[in-house]
Amino acid sequence: MINYKTAKKILTKSKIKIKNQTINSLKSLNRVCAKDVYSPVNYPAGNNTAFDGYAINSKDTVSLNKKNLKKFKILKTIAAGDNPKIKNVKKFQTVEVMTGALISKPFDTVIPIEQIKFYPSVKNKKYILINKKINKNEYIRYLGSDYKKKEIVVKKGTLIKSSHILAFKSLGIEKIDVKTKPNILFFSTGNEISDKKNIADWQIRNSNSYYIKSLSNNFLFNFIDGGILRDKDSNLFKKLINKNIKSKADIIVTSGAVSAGKFDFVPEVVKKFKLSNFFKDVAIRPGKPILFAKFKNKEKSFFGLPGNPISSAACFRFFVYPYLLKILNIKMEKPFRARLKNKFKKKKDFTRFLKGKLTSTNNGNLEIEVLKGQESFRIKSFVKSNVWGVFNAGQSTFKKGQLIDCYAQFGSNNNIFL
Repeated sequence: MINYKTAKKILTKSKIKIKNQTINSLKSLNRVCAKDVYSPVNYPAGNNTAFDGYAINSKDTVSLNKKNLKKFKILKTIAAGDNPKIKNVKKFQTVEVMTGALISKPFDTVIPIEQIKFYPSVKNKKYILINKKINKNEYIRYLGSDYKKKEIVVKKGTLIKSSHILAFKSLGIEKIDVKTKPNILFFSTGNEISDKKNIADWQIRNSNSYYIKSLSNNFLFNFIDGGILRDKDSNLFKKLINKNIKSKADIIVTSGAVSAGKFDFVPEVVKKFKLSNFFKDVAIRPGKPILFAKFKNKEKSFFGLPGNPISSAACFRFFVYPYLLKILNIKMEKPFRARLKNKFKKKKDFTRFLKGKLTSTNNGNLEIEVLKGQESFRIKSFVKSNVWGVFNAGQSTFKKGQLIDCYAQFGSNNNIFL
């Protein structure tokens, strides 16, 4: 048995190569950027007004004051999207501009509409009145002030968000290179597992498969359902591995049959293949029997998860998910920290992944409560939880108020406290 840190090091050394593909940028949400993306244009494309108002040449106001007031003739109105060019503009002339309208020479500053006085009246707007010096470049958004041409918009290894989609469309970026989504081929195992609606008392519904499949809906991989392998299907399992290490599957994942029982055939079968890296049994709870293997000379890997639902969920969260980040070249996730709300004891040499409830105090401090029902078969506490608390090896007693590493539970609402 190895410790959690050693297991993570083995995973880091066992990366498989994931190809790149070019796709429509507007369909890249939740994909991983494979190459740096640069802006093809300056943005804004030209100097434009930040407010509704009147554009003038600031030089015309240099000598103005309360005793020396000037009328500026209104030439026209320019809205966003209008051609801003005007021929033969003379001194003491102005144009009305709407927010976003381009500003062309000789105009170089804008007076917001709220500061304008009209002549002869508001209903008969022929001139605006100015009795002070107006600084150049007031209320103007400059060409390239947001993005300059050839500036990086998205760095490789970035998970594309909706804000990136907005930027792509605004800047005219039509295609980007992303990492191909890894294909995870998933098998449930055991005579007791069933997909039927009505089951006998000695049977278990195939929940692990559907849990992991649900993660793929807005996540980093494609889910391929391999079906259910029965207790005597070890030979079939070997044939399926042989077949699928030559297929489009990048990672094979099983749930169950990884412990030391009579029908736990997964480790024995996997060991029959040529492997470059392998581990079995990690000092963690839940999930101690977990298995990992990298097939030698193949860009394929294997995870054997325990069958209990919370063990399977924890192992996917803390082994498969970090591995996906690694092979997709995404920056590794870092925990956030919260104060422990209730004391907890565990075996010193084991790392524990505990179902926790994260809350915020009136002072804005984060607290984590270790929920009752930490056994790996208990689903109710998993439903009530919103984070995993990681209680690291090397310590057995954790006191109230101690800082604990926390990781969001998959599928949580954007507001983790809901």
